[in-house]
Amino acid sequence: MNRLDELRGPMPSHPHDARAIAALAANPGCARRGLMDAAGVDKDRTARHLGFPAPFGQSQFAITRGNVFEALVKENGCAELLRLLRELLDLPIAQVGYQDVESVGSHLRHSHTRALIDRAAREDDGAAVFYDHPLFSLEIAGHTSYLEPDVVAFQIGGRFRIVEIKSFGLVDGQAEPEKVAAAARQAAVYVLALRTLMADLGHDPERVSHDVVLVCPENFANRPTAALVDVRKQLAVLKRQLARMTRVDRLLEGLPPDLTFDLVPDQDGVPTRPADELAGALRQVPARYAPDCLSTCDMCMFCRDEARRSGSTDLLGRQIRDQLGGVSRMTEALGLAEGTLQPAEGQEEIARLLRLADRLREEALN
Repeated sequence: MNRLDELRGPMPSHPHDARAIAALAANPGCARRGLMDAAGVDKDRTARHLGFPAPFGQSQFAITRGNVFEALVKENGCAELLRLLRELLDLPIAQVGYQDVESVGSHLRHSHTRALIDRAAREDDGAAVFYDHPLFSLEIAGHTSYLEPDVVAFQIGGRFRIVEIKSFGLVDGQAEPEKVAAAARQAAVYVLALRTLMADLGHDPERVSHDVVLVCPENFANRPTAALVDVRKQLAVLKRQLARMTRVDRLLEGLPPDLTFDLVPDQDGVPTRPADELAGALRQVPARYAPDCLSTCDMCMFCRDEARRSGSTDLLGRQIRDQLGGVSRMTEALGLAEGTLQPAEGQEEIARLLRLADRLREEALN
C-alpha cells in the first residue's frame, strides 16, 4: 500500500468528475485539497462525517430545467446548435453530421469516442460533425477519471470545439461572472482531456480550440444564445495544478508517518472514526480558505470554521489577504491599525496603510 492509499484508508479512490477537477483550478494553492484529491478521498463524505456538509448542490428544479434546456439545444440532431454556430462562427455550411456516441452502450463509449475522434482527425474531408455524449479520460494523480462534455463539434478547417451548455441566463448580453468563470473552468477540463486524447492518437493537440462555445438561455426565455469563451488562462492553471498533484511527494513531505484521513467504515460502510480525531488529522495539512470555496469545495464549511476560530484574514477573500501581505490574523491587522502593535520587519508599509484606513474610518464615523 502506498502513502496515498494509507491516507485514504480502505475505501476505493473517489472518482473525479469535471466539476471537481475544475475546482482544482479555483484554488490551486490549497495543500489540503490537493492532498485529499491526490489520495482520492471522498471530500463530501468526509465533510458530512465532520458535521460540516457543503451548502451547494443543484435543486431538482434546477437539474430538470438544465436537462430541458439541453434537450432543446440538441433536438433534431443539434439543429438549434447548428444555427447558433452559423451565427457565431460564420460557418458557410448548410448541414452537419450527427454522431450519438452513447448509442454503443456505456461500456464501449470511451473506446468508441477515441475511434470517432481519430477518424475525424485523419480524414479531415471538410465535413462538420457534432459528437453527442462523448466520453473522455484524464489521469488525475495516477487515477483515471472519465468525463462527458455536452457536445464536441468538429467543423470546417479541421478544428474541434467543446460546446458547454448551461441553463443560467444571459440577460442583456451579460451573465453572472461567477457562473461564467465556473463554466469556463469546467470547459477547460474538457479541452485538456480532448487535447490529451489527440496527442495520444498522434495528432496535433492544438487542433482543439481554446475558444469554447458557451450556450445559455437568453433574457429569461428558453431561446438559446451562444458566445465564445477563451479558456487559455483556466487551462494554464489547471495544467499547473494537475502537475502539482503528480509531484505529490512534495505535499507528503513533513507529514507524520501515521497521518490518515481514513473514516474507519464499519461493515455497512458507515464511518466510525471520531469526528474530533479526523478533524485533528486534517488540520495537520494547511488549507488556503477563501470565500470562493463556498461554491466549489466540499470541505468549505470545515475550513471556514477553522479560519473563523483562528481569526484568519483568509475570511476576507484572496484580494484583501494578498494586500495584507504577511499579516495573517485579524487581531494582528487590528493591532497594526490601532497602533497597539509594533510592525515586524517588512510590515512597515502595510502598518502605515492600516493606520491610515483606521483614521479615515474614525473620521467618517464622527
